[in-house]
Amino acid sequence: MAIKTTPTKANLIKTKARLNFSEKGYDLLDKKRTILIQEIMQLVKEAEIIESEIGRLFQEAYEALKQTSISMGLNHLEEFALSVNSEIPFDIRTKGVMGVDIPEVIYTEASDQILPYGFYENNPALDITIKKFTDVKYLSYQLAQIETTAYKLSLEIKKTQKSANALDKIQIPKLKDEIKYIQDTIEEKEREEFFRLKKIKSKR
Repeated sequence: MAIKTTPTKANLIKTKARLNFSEKGYDLLDKKRTILIQEIMQLVKEAEIIESEIGRLFQEAYEALKQTSISMGLNHLEEFALSVNSEIPFDIRTKGVMGVDIPEVIYTEASDQILPYGFYENNPALDITIKKFTDVKYLSYQLAQIETTAYKLSLEIKKTQKSANALDKIQIPKLKDEIKYIQDTIEEKEREEFFRLKKIKSKR
């Protein structure tokens, strides 16, 4: 590829500065990529733990539901199910982490919610069932938050990788070639000038 840069000392200084800037940029992108990969690996571990916990709680919740239906009867249990309040809405806010908008699910804890029945009308089995399914719901919120975060970080890694590759494979080699071309050209001109002056001097 032809180099169009004019081989002057001023351009040599500018190109060296651009090379230095590009190399620092590549180092920063490489560090960012490494940190993002480590973060995703941590999120994967957290997701595996939560998925395992959700599976365990689902089994316990369904077992508790069976015990509740036996102790209360299906008709009575259905009455309670119909009296349950509609789902309390949750909010999602974002926070910036290394240029990535990370979602955070904001919801009301069970302890802050009003129960849809009086204590005199329920039994311990119903309390356990509600607690188990509520725990599953909150863990599902956490899992969704982690999976969404991991997905967004993976997109950022691809973007960072693309930028790093552009610097490493295209921009930096191009600047190095320009610097070599300018240096070689300047040195050649200086040698020619040196021999020209030497020749003039020898004729005197």
